[in-house]
Amino acid sequence: MAYSSSEKVALVTGGSSGIGFATAEMLLQGGARVLIIGSNENKGLNALEMLRQYKNAVKFKTIDVSKPCECKKAIEYAVAEFGRLDILVNSAGQYIEKPLVDVTGEEYDRIMDVNVKGTYFMCKYAAFELIKSGGGAIVNVSSDAGINGNFFCSTYCASKGAVTTFTKAIALELISHNIRVNCVCPGDIFTPMFEKQLANVVNKSEYIKRIVGVYPIGRIGKPEEVAKVICFLASDEASFVVGAVWSVDGGLTVY
Repeated sequence: MAYSSSEKVALVTGGSSGIGFATAEMLLQGGARVLIIGSNENKGLNALEMLRQYKNAVKFKTIDVSKPCECKKAIEYAVAEFGRLDILVNSAGQYIEKPLVDVTGEEYDRIMDVNVKGTYFMCKYAAFELIKSGGGAIVNVSSDAGINGNFFCSTYCASKGAVTTFTKAIALELISHNIRVNCVCPGDIFTPMFEKQLANVVNKSEYIKRIVGVYPIGRIGKPEEVAKVICFLASDEASFVVGAVWSVDGGLTVY
């Protein structure tokens, strides 16, 4: 089921793959016009080809959200192409799994630049246009790591914890402009980021089995399961949902 987003204009960061791609596809199914952005042009163009099966307009632009000037450019491009902006989904993200004592300054900066700075400045520049449009919705993709700490994920946890509390702060600030801001906190989801996490694992099946074992639901999630929640939060059906931190994690953070 796709929530209605008919005639709305949505911008999805990290829209070339994973949760971002699934969200863009679902928004298109609901009737939105969608701009997906990503840092890898080839992946973006491949995603664009797959999304062109939908009759409504979809575009891709190469953008590095770690640079505030690029975030501004992304918003300006969306408005230039579609005339307005109604929905922003911040799905772009970087992951690192490393002991605190081994994390370099460069690694720390990269995680913070994409996960925190990118989300911050996309929201900032989107807010100007959403105010002009008379309101809208922002959905940030945080993580279960933005709620609870995880072993060897101090840098990633710090970045996603920032996204979670930032979401709450700007939800209070922007609701007076009829802009609803919420975030989703996925657990482990089968995405390219998860595959990257498995890259150096020798026994992948055992590793996955161990991960699955901590989930009350007994499995890892799928991108479309997160996308459904994002699209609900971005839709008018969620008109009374403001500043929510929505866990999509198979019960992981119940403990």
